[in-house]
Amino acid sequence: MSDYQTLSFEQHGATARIVLDRPDAANGMNDLMTRELADVAARCDVPTTKAVVLTGAGRFFCAGGDLKAMAASPAGPGRFVKGIADDLHRAISTFARMDAVLITAVNGVAAGAGFSLAVAGDLVLAADNASFTMAYSRAGLSPDGSSSYYLPRIIGVRRTQELMLTNRTLTAAEAWDWGLVTEVVPAADLADRAQDLAGQMSSAARGSSAAVKKLLLASFGSGLEEQMELEGRLIAACAESADGREGIQAFLAKRTPDFS
Repeated sequence: MSDYQTLSFEQHGATARIVLDRPDAANGMNDLMTRELADVAARCDVPTTKAVVLTGAGRFFCAGGDLKAMAASPAGPGRFVKGIADDLHRAISTFARMDAVLITAVNGVAAGAGFSLAVAGDLVLAADNASFTMAYSRAGLSPDGSSSYYLPRIIGVRRTQELMLTNRTLTAAEAWDWGLVTEVVPAADLADRAQDLAGQMSSAARGSSAAVKKLLLASFGSGLEEQMELEGRLIAACAESADGREGIQAFLAKRTPDFS
């Protein structure tokens, strides 16, 4: 267990687990939490980690930015929230570009930056009692945490406009129907399902998972030929790797591969 003040961090084999841990403040993001989140993201960006589970403590996943801390900051709310956003964005960028698969396990309310962080996962699990709302404009603010990048690509511009402008709250079932989450599970089973999925990712070829993440990020800005060239280069690199050679041999021998 780590010595972070606003979150906990554990590493078991190839799986890391991060818990947002300010339950008395609905796991709201203050300046310390976002600094610690950026730090822990960097700790996960190592060759020995294949899967990262991110969840919240208590009833909330994350209620977004800590407005009390924002209002009380001697630096003023603008400078304070810019610092929070910068650190949060550093964390999300690391999660997006690390080779490990990020599994967000949404255990309750995901609002504001908590919504943004939740849907930035590579795989998104939601408890059946979870809910999702943007909530930014309700406080006179605008979205951050990568939501203006990911949401139009995941659910389209029209639905993104509805969420951001009206602050509509989606149930877990609605979020699944919209394509925001990968799977909805009973609340009591969320932690076990997240661990099972992390175990599946930890037994997979790390290079393959990394290549999938690189390809999907690049596809947003690449033309057809540029994207196909990247596909060719990445599949070749995978085939030359130890895991690639093992995967090919295991397939030919009709056995389960033993990836490093």
